[in-house]
Amino acid sequence: MEPENIRPDADESKAVEPKAAESEMAEAKSIEAKSVDSKIVQPALVPPTMNERRFAQVSRRELLKVAPVLALGAFAIPSFQDALLKKGLGFSDWASARLFRRGHLAPTFEDAEVTPFEKFPINGYDVEDPGVIFENWTLTVSGAVQKPGDYRLAQIQALPRMRQNTRHVCVEGWDVIGRFGGARLSDFLSMIGADTSARFLTVGCADDYYESLDMATALHPQTLLCYEMYDQPLTRKHGAPLRLNVTTKVGYKQAKYLTDLKVTNVLEKAGYWEDQGYSEFYGL
Repeated sequence: MEPENIRPDADESKAVEPKAAESEMAEAKSIEAKSVDSKIVQPALVPPTMNERRFAQVSRRELLKVAPVLALGAFAIPSFQDALLKKGLGFSDWASARLFRRGHLAPTFEDAEVTPFEKFPINGYDVEDPGVIFENWTLTVSGAVQKPGDYRLAQIQALPRMRQNTRHVCVEGWDVIGRFGGARLSDFLSMIGADTSARFLTVGCADDYYESLDMATALHPQTLLCYEMYDQPLTRKHGAPLRLNVTTKVGYKQAKYLTDLKVTNVLEKAGYWEDQGYSEFYGL
């Protein structure tokens, strides 16, 4: 008998092929793993979805809505409150001073529109009458002036007299039209040789009240050293013998019972109410 036609090469091939395949696959995986390990995989940049964009827009709108509430809430914090108020008032005063026009006159009124004298309110700082002795009264002038010293009422009354029907506005919320008379403060400043390039004018009062004016307001043609109301000498309750009448300012700037006047570039004290947080300029 002839031996069977056995082909060792073929059998060997069948037996070896699976192992070779497995080896090749393992080797390929090993190479692939090494390749992946050797690379820095960058995350894919995925554009935001419509929902994400809408959420961002809504978030911004909501933030804008609550911003005023957050700002208001800051006022409830004592450490922020005073600073915020001071900065706000400072900005308001700065803007008002730059908008002020020295030649722009406050409204004046007909005699028929004037509030009757007996209905003109009386506001006092401490007492209605500090007991000024008129015969001994003088206005003491100091600061940046050529002629400092004590001035009697007759010297002020010798200046041209001006009478005007103007509105008096109180910070408490009321206002009336009154009739005031006196000398222009600008004429008095000229008489004493005041340096009108100085920034301020300050006044002291018999009742210890004190106040200041910026120089532009002091030189305004309607700002008076007032010694008359309703064509009669100023009464004690209204500030005799001399008070300020400042048509462009609120009532607390119009000090009564004047005793001292100073021209200066430096404010040691802005005013009784201003030093308690009120506006320094407070133009109308």
